[in-house]
Order: sequence, then structure tokens, then C-alpha cells
Amino acid sequence: QVQVEESGGGLVQAGESLRLSCTASGFTFDDYAMGWFRQAPGKEREAISCINWNGAGTYYADSVKDRFTTTRDNAKNTLFLQINTLKPEDTATYYCALESRRLYYTGCATGDFDHWGRGTQVTVSS
Repeated sequence: QVQVEESGGGLVQAGESLRLSCTASGFTFDDYAMGWFRQAPGKEREAISCINWNGAGTYYADSVKDRFTTTRDNAKNTLFLQINTLKPEDTATYYCALESRRLYYTGCATGDFDHWGRGTQVTVSS
């Protein structure tokens, strides 16, 4: 069974940094794209960053591209999201997901991702 698990969230003050991690199992990790998404209460789930199978291609939403960095360590089946200079509007549940239906996927559309973790909460106080 495919299993995805996020970690690293917490309660922080504005201006601080966090590194989120995502471990995955049950599939060939380096064959597929991965993504980070977030959802705040009462809002739609938002794609914030995606990375292709080998880490060479990345996408960032305009709201985060100057502060967030996505990397992957395929040898350890782990995805990372480095978040710098956190803002209160970054408060959300952050999800890691897998696009497992296509090889060489390079998009970042929420509906394309088919295996999801349960999320890790990031709360930023002002």
C-alpha cells in the first residue's frame, strides 16, 4: 500500500523558518512527481510547490516562490519543504502528495495527485 506521511509542522512566530519532511513508501519513489499543498480553514486546497521525478524541475506558486524551497532525496524516499520568513497567511495544514499515474509528470494541479498524507499543521503567530 502507498503510504505518505508529513512531519515538521508547529507553532512559530512570523519571520521564523520551518523545514517540513515527507516520507513515502509502497512505490518506486524516484519514478514520480511529488507536491506540497496547503489548506487553510474555509479555503480550497492550494498547490504551492511540485517537483518532478529527479528534482530537476520545480514549480512554485507566486505567493511562495521567494521563500519556499522544495527538494527531494530519492535514496531516502523523502521530500522536503524549506519555508523561510514565515507569514501569518502561511498558516494552514500542509499536505504532501504523489502523482502516480504518469511518468515524467511536470505539472502541479491538485486534481492530478492521487495519494495524500494526512497533513502537518503550520501555525504562524503575528
